Amino acid sequence: MINEIKDDAHTRMNKSIDSFRSQLAKVRTGRAHPSLLDGIMVPYYGANTPLRQVGNVSTEDARTLTITVFDATLIAAVEKAIMGSNLGLNPMSAGTVIRIPLPPLTEERRKDLIKVVRGEAESTRVAIRNIRRDANGDLKDLEKEKEISEDQQRQGEDLIQKETDESIKKVDDILAVKEAELMEV
Repeated sequence: MINEIKDDAHTRMNKSIDSFRSQLAKVRTGRAHPSLLDGIMVPYYGANTPLRQVGNVSTEDARTLTITVFDATLIAAVEKAIMGSNLGLNPMSAGTVIRIPLPPLTEERRKDLIKVVRGEAESTRVAIRNIRRDANGDLKDLEKEKEISEDQQRQGEDLIQKETDESIKKVDDILAVKEAELMEV
């Protein structure tokens, strides 16, 4: 019983960390990376479709992304979707290829991005603590129903606390790497 609760908490905490990593991938650093455009949806035959499904996103060089659109009639829609994404990008089309030069980040913009990243890290920590609270609640319920002893409950809570500490340390490590990446000039 205790191991099942601990394993469930471990799985949920790892999912929170993975979600945090994917959120950080969307935060722009000085380098061009195709994942910057992951959240962009393009209207395609009346349905919003992810950009990756209507074109091939790749990096041309360290500061330029290129999109090769599969359907030439979508070029204007893709450009409009990129401009409306609040990423501060200005696409330029040449035939069926759209080039997106990434402007260099200013010091002020870097600090703003660090604030965003820290906010994401804090929400991930809160999610991990909520998972800990749920698992501890499950252990207390088992103890109330006399399915486990009080000592087993405490041992389970200690195991879950260790898991929580490890997960929060992972979040802090990922955050430190991303902050260093953002402050690189």
